[in-house]
Formats: sequence, C-alpha cells, structure tokens
Amino acid sequence: MTEYTVEFVGTGERITVSDTETVLSRCIEEGIAQEFSCRVGMCLACSAKIIEGEVTQPAARGLTEDERDEYALTCMARPKSDLVLDRGKYPPSIDEESPATEESGSEAAAADD
Repeated sequence: MTEYTVEFVGTGERITVSDTETVLSRCIEEGIAQEFSCRVGMCLACSAKIIEGEVTQPAARGLTEDERDEYALTCMARPKSDLVLDRGKYPPSIDEESPATEESGSEAAAADD
C-alpha cells in the first residue's frame, strides 16, 4: 500500500490517501466537505479537475475517455501519485444535452407551431 498527498485548490485542505481507497472515502473520514451523490461514478456531483497528478478510476462511467485524464470522480478515483484537485469543476460533457432532451425540445417546438 502506497500513500499519497491530496491537496485541494483554494481551501488549504490536504489529506493522505492510500492507493487502495478512494479520495471521497478519505474525505468523509477526515471530515472534509466533498460533494457527492450516487457514489457509483455516474452523477458527476463529486467531480474535480486534476491540476497535478494521476488517478485510476476505471469505473467512472460518467466521464468520457478524453475526460478521465483531466477530471476525477472522487467517489471512484484512487491516487497513483500526489494530487492537486480543484473541487466543484465539472467536465464539458455535463453541459451537453442528451439526444432524448434535444428530440423532446424539437417535438415541443413543432407542437407550438
């Protein structure tokens, strides 16, 4: 087991997280207010931008492949190095509309005509 330092931008908070635990689980144990909801890598509530370092998060289904190097879902992320994270930063995919939403919007617009 290897331990790494995780620092949070702008808060002065710093914790030690082993490579066998998630960043979120350690935040909870340390009493750090880290936002979360589903705890299964889907909702993106616990998202943080990776400023420095690397994580492993194979079950982070809410992130695209491209986003996995830039964002951590703290509920899934296990450190592979010391980390600097900027909490509350969300990946671009969170703002993209789903095809179902776009279709519903188009149908509603057509109904208004």
